[in-house]
Amino acid sequence: MTKHLLATALAASLACSAKVAADPAEGLNVIVTSPERQAQMMAMVLSVQTVSTHDRTVNLTLCGAAGELALKATQTEALLPSNKSPTMLLQTLIDSGAKVQVCPLYLPNAGKSPEDLLPGIGVAKPAAMAGKLLDRAYQNLTF
Repeated sequence: MTKHLLATALAASLACSAKVAADPAEGLNVIVTSPERQAQMMAMVLSVQTVSTHDRTVNLTLCGAAGELALKATQTEALLPSNKSPTMLLQTLIDSGAKVQVCPLYLPNAGKSPEDLLPGIGVAKPAAMAGKLLDRAYQNLTF
């Protein structure tokens, strides 16, 4: 009897694992706050791969020090091994249709306005952002 219960539990567990593996997320919610360019770059690399290679949706929110990536005036240095920069990949994401926003605290606390943002970048609304973070169809990543 115990063997039968263990076998049944194992089979159910494997079936659930197979269902999760066969049913990938619709996309990613990515929040970037790090001032570190390598962390910012990794967020962009994974986001670009999600959109281009896996044909999934990306919702990218830039907050704090990472908010400067959203500014027209910001140009970041290229990093190895790709010889691309976080701002270059951010533009690739925008061009690919990713939803890119700054957190609502960024602009007023940085002394900036929406006109300072790159075309295609908006300001996040907390209620909508919270809804996306709670949506189980998306994986949440923070950098």
